[in-house]
Amino acid sequence: MKFSAVVLAAIFLFTDVAVARPSRLQERLAARARSSRPLVHADGTTVLTAEAAPSNVTHATEFSTNWSGAVLVSPPAGQTFTTVTGSFVVPTPKGTGAASAWVGIDGDTAQNSILQSGVDFTVASNGRVTYQAWFEWFPNFAIDFSNFPISAGQTITVTVHATSKTAGTVVLTNASTGKSITQAVSAPSSSAALAGQNAEWIVEDFEEGNSLVTLTNFGSVTFTGASASTASSSVGLTGATIIDMQQNSVTLTSVSVGSSSSVTITHT
Repeated sequence: MKFSAVVLAAIFLFTDVAVARPSRLQERLAARARSSRPLVHADGTTVLTAEAAPSNVTHATEFSTNWSGAVLVSPPAGQTFTTVTGSFVVPTPKGTGAASAWVGIDGDTAQNSILQSGVDFTVASNGRVTYQAWFEWFPNFAIDFSNFPISAGQTITVTVHATSKTAGTVVLTNASTGKSITQAVSAPSSSAALAGQNAEWIVEDFEEGNSLVTLTNFGSVTFTGASASTASSSVGLTGATIIDMQQNSVTLTSVSVGSSSSVTITHT
């Protein structure tokens, strides 16, 4: 989830010819005030309901005003999540608004920090659709990749990897073009150290001017090859909590887990 702060407090190392830039700072000060935040429950509490699942997948459902997707809310006993990965086909959204698809570590039960990366898709009032890849260590603001072009129908793989509680890497690969980029990133402060307790595959409704933007009709986003790793093991979506987006008592998404490595978020 992107977040615009006041200054960039760390120096980022670039390991690809693509260049990242502070994408939202000037826009926040002068125009859009675009930001995001950790998961917000629809009524301020966790709402759990039963939901049918494949025999190899068990999960509960909760509702959020800004997130939709799947979250592993705890790693295997005595371990922490260090890597989360997933692939998705870039959708063709319809209707003015925006949304963002990303994978990340922390941000649900552990809300002080999030290591995350993904793709925004935005539909302007004239119908023009744009896509933007980005990475962030929340609560720092997001950084866009300025030389990582994306089009509808392309397959993007996103991997975030924590090398420590305050350092990590982000890797994005466009399987359709063969383009790949690796970015080193660090926590903006010691208070933003990762807990490694959550792993997420999310479509998000972010904010502008402290209000949620209109959620574009993104059709559906399916994360495949979804997995989360610790230092000694790797797990899939078995046991993940499913999150549907709900605003003003209206449910805006429907989430289904197809297998232990696949989850689909559909705009309703």
